Amino acid sequence: MAQSELVGQTPQLSDMSVTTVRVIYPDLHGVARGKDVPLVEFDRVSEHGLAFCAAVMSTDLRHTPVLGGEIGYPDLIARPDLASLTLLPWEPGVASCIADVHPVTAGAAAPADPRGAVRRAVAAYEELGLAPIVGPELEFFLCERDPSVPGGLRRYVDNLSMVYTVGPQADPRGVVRQLTEAMAGMGMGTFAANHEFMNSQYEINLRHAPALTAADRAFRLKSAVKDVAAQAGLLATFMGKPFNDQGGSGFHLHVSADRDDDNAFADRNDADGVSDELRRFTAGVLAHAPALMALLNPTINAYRRIVPDSLAPINISWGWDNRTSFVRIPAERGRATRVEIRIGDGSANPYLAIAATLFAGLRGLREELPLPEPVSGDAYRQEAGGAVPTTLEAALDALEADDHLREAIGDAIVTPFVAMKRFEIERHREWVSDWERDEYLHHL
Repeated sequence: MAQSELVGQTPQLSDMSVTTVRVIYPDLHGVARGKDVPLVEFDRVSEHGLAFCAAVMSTDLRHTPVLGGEIGYPDLIARPDLASLTLLPWEPGVASCIADVHPVTAGAAAPADPRGAVRRAVAAYEELGLAPIVGPELEFFLCERDPSVPGGLRRYVDNLSMVYTVGPQADPRGVVRQLTEAMAGMGMGTFAANHEFMNSQYEINLRHAPALTAADRAFRLKSAVKDVAAQAGLLATFMGKPFNDQGGSGFHLHVSADRDDDNAFADRNDADGVSDELRRFTAGVLAHAPALMALLNPTINAYRRIVPDSLAPINISWGWDNRTSFVRIPAERGRATRVEIRIGDGSANPYLAIAATLFAGLRGLREELPLPEPVSGDAYRQEAGGAVPTTLEAALDALEADDHLREAIGDAIVTPFVAMKRFEIERHREWVSDWERDEYLHHL
């Protein structure tokens, strides 16, 4: 396709000020990897794709390729999905395009493909006549670099009791407001933003959407927040619990399913207003909750926020409009009927979190799993379905032991993910922390 044809058929590139297309794809951490492509070269890249070393999918955040050498570090190919093209308002001249990853040649080993996992989950729901709908909720902290404070970072706004506040007191430079407006203009479905419960913690709300669209939006949101913060001289982090004196950042997923242009999770003749499909989906999520923890809480740090009275659940439970449970059924009914999975950590890869949750719920739907009794009141004080794993190591054990979820997600993802995370655990085990020095060095 000639460049002139591409511009004519793709509204996002009709703005002739575009000079570069940023082609990105998610690694297993959910970090955006990619290349900037001059617009004059984009036709060729669209046809042939871009080559990357496939070991990027098993490289940890300290830059160690955990797997890949044993097979000679082969390539993967990233091919732009032209339907995902959009302008980046905060970078004039730049458009962004999400790519799908493929093996270099037919018959070669498939690379880890988080976006493809969501596609496969959606296809499985379509076999049941369902279309999964997801509304992601992501929290993050904004910080300023300050070499005079421990760790070199101080919080952008560091006042207590700023929850649900807006305006210059909550966002002095208007960074969050401007970003929300810009993403809304991109068609990202951002409809609200506010300061959250913790000091310098924010949330930008995304509208519910078909599962792959929702995953793409959450992926782009995380990348956009970090980029725009960097332009403002700030650092944004989705790390679950970056501060000892503050609670953590969650990644909640609101899930429903459409059938015949209606919400299959609603039943207007049911006493509770919910369908058997909602109950079975929820039962599937709870049945696979231990294994889900590894993908929804994929860091050592994530487990520091999973403590009583933190608004992060500590046991496997569900409840009616209950924010202390693993799965909450919000009070809205009809088209708004949905489940909310509340365990996710801000560090989770949106594609893996959504795919794993959908695959867990899918088993409940297919096998018509029974839903246990709901918790009432404070779920932190009830055992319900047992405790969730409290360490990354225990969560990885649960994932490896979960034949259904492991097979559904696929070894191409699970094998490098587990290897990379176990390597991370071992590095952490060997590292002497500030806490240890403060606790032991003087006295022992």
